[in-house]
Amino acid sequence: MKIALLGYGKMGKTIERLALEKGHSVVFKSSSDSSEGNFEDAEVAIEFSSPEAAVANISKALEAGIPVVSGTTGWLNKYSEMVKLCEKRNGSFISASNFSVGVNLFFSINEYAAKLMQPWKEYDVSVEEIHHLEKKDAPSGTAITIAKGILKHSDKKDWKLNSSEDNSLNITAKREEDVKGTHIVSYTSDIDTISFKHEAHSREGFAKGAILAAEWVKDKKGIFTMKDVLGLKIND
Repeated sequence: MKIALLGYGKMGKTIERLALEKGHSVVFKSSSDSSEGNFEDAEVAIEFSSPEAAVANISKALEAGIPVVSGTTGWLNKYSEMVKLCEKRNGSFISASNFSVGVNLFFSINEYAAKLMQPWKEYDVSVEEIHHLEKKDAPSGTAITIAKGILKHSDKKDWKLNSSEDNSLNITAKREEDVKGTHIVSYTSDIDTISFKHEAHSREGFAKGAILAAEWVKDKKGIFTMKDVLGLKIND
């Protein structure tokens, strides 16, 4: 598989190393100030850049007819525009807040737990996320996805960052030195607390999942999620 890397920071370099180990080739790579290779030779693009660059990068791939896998967060107010462009170009597009297989299993566990907990109103649910100091957006895209999974089965109206409002799901965001990504969901009552947690040990899980998604989408048309890639479906 011939890969274009749109974004060549820590994640891009990890994806490159693991892709080469799997026998794939990287025919193009770009960062904010440089590019190398021939973009048109790519069979799939993997995009991990910045919220400011994501829309342009995704658009570039879709306009060129190259399937694109995007893991950048913080730009999803423009997601519907990218969906329309993908449909217009009869393209292929996967966007995910997190490509880690473990995290996507965690998403499904989270939704199932929210369904189980829905009748038990004495429990108040909250989400906590912890990331490295360089992470620009807060809360994380992963935390937002977790919150959306809970809200499907909750009386709460929306999520809010650092909120104590009863009708909102509170997300707490922390930034600490050298934390790859930790997410904790807690259900707390006067009697007890039920918590479950995902903790990333390295960036390799995100990179492996992105490569897996690229392999899966390369010869498909449409707009997909990691649930499609992994065959994970929770009945609403």
